[in-house]
Amino acid sequence: MVEIKKDLLIIGAGPAGLGAALYSKRADLDFEIVDKQMPGGQIMNTEFIENYLGFGQRSGFELIEKFSDHCKGLGAEVKTFCPIALVELVKRGKENFFRCNIAESADHYMVRTIIVASGAYPKMLGLEGEQRLFGRGVSYCATCDGPLYRDKDVAVVGGGDTAVEEALFLAKFAKKVYIIHRRDKLRAVSILQERAFDLENVEIVWNSVLEKIVGEKKVDHILIKNVDDNKIKKIDIQGLFEYVGFGANSALVKGIVKLDANGFIITDKYMRTSCRGIYAAGDVRSTALRQVVTAVADGAVAATSIDKHLRGLI
Repeated sequence: MVEIKKDLLIIGAGPAGLGAALYSKRADLDFEIVDKQMPGGQIMNTEFIENYLGFGQRSGFELIEKFSDHCKGLGAEVKTFCPIALVELVKRGKENFFRCNIAESADHYMVRTIIVASGAYPKMLGLEGEQRLFGRGVSYCATCDGPLYRDKDVAVVGGGDTAVEEALFLAKFAKKVYIIHRRDKLRAVSILQERAFDLENVEIVWNSVLEKIVGEKKVDHILIKNVDDNKIKKIDIQGLFEYVGFGANSALVKGIVKLDANGFIITDKYMRTSCRGIYAAGDVRSTALRQVVTAVADGAVAATSIDKHLRGLI
């Protein structure tokens, strides 16, 4: 068994974690950044990012590659395939320490501070056939799977920015794209709505919810219900893309820090959680906006706050 001692452990190597790593390196902190996969997080599933200042329009992969290369250039390497299975609070005198157990290993980190930058995950609807047909017509990533549905009919569930953005991407390949939304107005920003309304192969199915996904070896059709009159309608499709919100990857610190009603980590302006020594940044945090720019900023604030904390300034 190996105990790895550090002042700081950054959990997650998306924009928030890499932003934290950059500022931790500049502050000369003794830290490591770990992730169960290659750097990127959800940004890897984004076809184009056009609102990160100074970079124009780039794919999510290109942008995260820039972030990662920048950190590597400063000597901040991500330890991949090193998932943290459990975080335990350990009291040593007046100070908190944290034992971070490495999955499938007896090794662990013993650290003074943690930045949780573990991100969020797409929620499922919990319908019959959803899990069984995942990868066989049911998807949560149009950027990943969209080209598979060239000249086919697909449906997108949701009415927010992500749902409409993905519908616009799918419209480049699919013969028909249905946007199924439970209300009579989309929640997406105006510019995205206008783009969707202008496309002839995009149809918005208002006031409707998905009731059932039908198919044996692959998606054959879906049944939707109108929430006003409860009428059921069949739509023949080959692909179904769901965007009904996100859940927080906060299980590691559940019971240690305060979470909001949806499981996101509550922080103050310094990114401090309710447990002294644990900070949170990015999509896992309870915040009004989840974007690349805010995630990177969260990471910078968290790392700077930890530097001051370790030096006894805050």
